[in-house]
Amino acid sequence: MGASSLAALPSYHAWYVALWIVVPMIVFIAAWSVIAPQLISQHVLASPAAAGLPEFGFKRESMLAEARAVATGAARAVFNADAAALVEPYREAIGRYQTIGIVVALTLGFIGGVWSFLRIKPDFTARTRVERTVMVILLLASLVAILTTLGIFVSLVFETIRFFGMVNPLDFLFGLHWGPDPMANPDNPDPSRYGAIPLFWGTIFIGAIIAMIVAIPLGLMSAIYLTQYANPRMRAWVKPALEILAGVPTVVYGYFAALTVAPFIRDLAVAAGMSNPSSESALAAGLVMGVMIIPFVSSMADDSIAAVPQAMRDGSLAMGATTSETIRRVLVPAALPGIVAGVMLAISRAIGETMIVVMAASTAANLSANPLEAMTTVTVQIVAMLTGEGSFDHPATLSAFALGFVLFLVTLGLNFIALRVVKRFREAYE
Repeated sequence: MGASSLAALPSYHAWYVALWIVVPMIVFIAAWSVIAPQLISQHVLASPAAAGLPEFGFKRESMLAEARAVATGAARAVFNADAAALVEPYREAIGRYQTIGIVVALTLGFIGGVWSFLRIKPDFTARTRVERTVMVILLLASLVAILTTLGIFVSLVFETIRFFGMVNPLDFLFGLHWGPDPMANPDNPDPSRYGAIPLFWGTIFIGAIIAMIVAIPLGLMSAIYLTQYANPRMRAWVKPALEILAGVPTVVYGYFAALTVAPFIRDLAVAAGMSNPSSESALAAGLVMGVMIIPFVSSMADDSIAAVPQAMRDGSLAMGATTSETIRRVLVPAALPGIVAGVMLAISRAIGETMIVVMAASTAANLSANPLEAMTTVTVQIVAMLTGEGSFDHPATLSAFALGFVLFLVTLGLNFIALRVVKRFREAYE
């Protein structure tokens, strides 16, 4: 069978028609999901029931949100009685534009199917067109992550530039006091209140020092035990139990840190003779965070050690090395790229954690090397700055974007270092 015959198989004709039916419908539905809410809002605002709405402000948006929630079934009743009159206009608009969307999507699919079906002939090379279309779809799917990262980067850069137009970057990056005031005059901000060094130190101290002191030894030793010493039955139980830690919600870890670990550390400090130790400490948050990220280190190290060729282990044992010497001098160095990748992933996860720090280490920016004192991190302050009622033109709010930009660069640097280390040792052991 020739290449032209393979390109004209009936199965490719069917795929060609199916793509012309499905793709236009998906593209329209994606676009309609963005356009329809705007049309629904305009329809409701043009109705007589919206005549009594405030022209602008939080109350207006709150009333519209309540009516929309009741109309869509997300809520049973409105809190504001004035919003009840908007429920029916919302239901009518939602039903109308949903019907329009369905009709147009089906029409586009029908037109695409008819057009593609009429093009089919015995010698029509559908295979080339189908494979080209699939390649474009796969390319778009692979670009989603890249474009998302680029969008995040651009938005952070834009807002960070606005912030640095109000506050000197040197004051921000090297200042020793953090205390933004959202109620202060935005036209004349006090640069001495935007020193981010305490936040950077808290992030490193809690997430990259204390947590790693817990996670790296425990995770690596767990991986070595499971791959080299545990019998298959033990491994079948212990490995899934260890990986369950990664699925526990961070708020649960936060409660555990705040209600169990932090009081225990405080009682130990009292027993050691300290006066008035804080019930919130960097040590409590770091210890629990380290336990949380053990699976990241353990799983990557486990897979990397298990992937080392058995011949390397057997050769070491045949030369007279003990099991521990084989692990220390052969398996761990050979698996180092995967171990480093797991550690870097764990660090990135730790420095981005928020809930545990809020509940166990407080929100106070404190520059101290004492792990028993309260501290905070960059992510906690980002949440604090963006969840208030401050204006997005105020430097206190814009400072959250500057903090996010610095955190983005730090994470990017960690990934770059991990790639360099992985590349170096991979070349040495492959």
